[in-house]
Amino acid sequence: MTRDGPLTIAGGGLAGCLVALALAKLRPDADFVLVEQGERFGGNHVWSFFDADVAPGDRWLVEPMIAASWDGYDVRFPDRARTLPTRYNSTRSDRLDALVRERLRPDQYRLGEGVDEARIDIDARGAANLDALDLGWQKFVGRDLRLAAPHGLARPIVMDACVDQTDGYRFIYCLPFAEDRLLIEDTYYSTDPTLDRAALAARIEAYADARGWRIAAVEGEEAGVLPVAMGGDFDAFWPETEGAARIGLRGGFFHPTTGYSLPDAVRIALLIARQRDFARLPQLLRAEAKRLWKARGFYRLLDRMLFRAAPPADRYRVLQHFYRLDPRLIERFYAAGSTFADKARILSGKPPVPLLRALKALA
Repeated sequence: MTRDGPLTIAGGGLAGCLVALALAKLRPDADFVLVEQGERFGGNHVWSFFDADVAPGDRWLVEPMIAASWDGYDVRFPDRARTLPTRYNSTRSDRLDALVRERLRPDQYRLGEGVDEARIDIDARGAANLDALDLGWQKFVGRDLRLAAPHGLARPIVMDACVDQTDGYRFIYCLPFAEDRLLIEDTYYSTDPTLDRAALAARIEAYADARGWRIAAVEGEEAGVLPVAMGGDFDAFWPETEGAARIGLRGGFFHPTTGYSLPDAVRIALLIARQRDFARLPQLLRAEAKRLWKARGFYRLLDRMLFRAAPPADRYRVLQHFYRLDPRLIERFYAAGSTFADKARILSGKPPVPLLRALKALA
């Protein structure tokens, strides 16, 4: 251990909980404690991932959390509509909370408590040092709805951009959890992190009404503002002198374009659980975060194109252009595993934004 006492994981969100669950399974000898300031683990969230995002041998870690899976998903744009065959999975925070309480011993977790900074070994308390990065924002409100009649969706709508392009690139996201249960999320890629929850909730109701879905009850609501990385100074974001290992958003472990954090959270949790020397976790995880920062520069380049090469009302064209591509290439993109050929293909063809503005953004 890094000092006397248990390995302390601060933050019981997705990243922190997956580390604890991986340690409980793979390192039953490890002395650790998961500390969460709130009264439940996972907060109030839905996390989704494609089958290709998680290695088959690692899937056991998230399998019990999966609330629903579908054999494909839809995207809709003004000039393109498509069904893609990649399997899509959604997990829910209530399942994560139940899993942690089931798999961990009572002495391995604490709820409703803070933690002394000096006692933290693994810091999973959310984003920090964001002023060191050049960021846009993905902000959203999602409502879990019970409908008065079946909605008729066979699969998720991951992006429906056939809506008013207010406040940057906007789309609606729909997850059909049951024939009369539907999560509708209003999402924006914006340069402004301000979130007007009431306005987005009203737009969700308007979208449901336009589709002919009568809302019987609002069963729950979630909201978030996630960073979308366009550039920045990694060494200022994570100084070498910092003592604790950082994971999740705090460590920069998220897809720069999509904001997806679950694939990185799974991989980092298993990386930690397979170490024999926990004292080296800060150096190990900082090195891994820096490696990913360098490896994922292409996605930050695309983010600059999305935010800076087109006016807000036309940013949907970048995604519409992207979704013309082969489903396997799209899978690799979401898994942050694009090949050199993939990158060339993504940038090929007639630019979906003005050429001079695109070149300026890429530069």
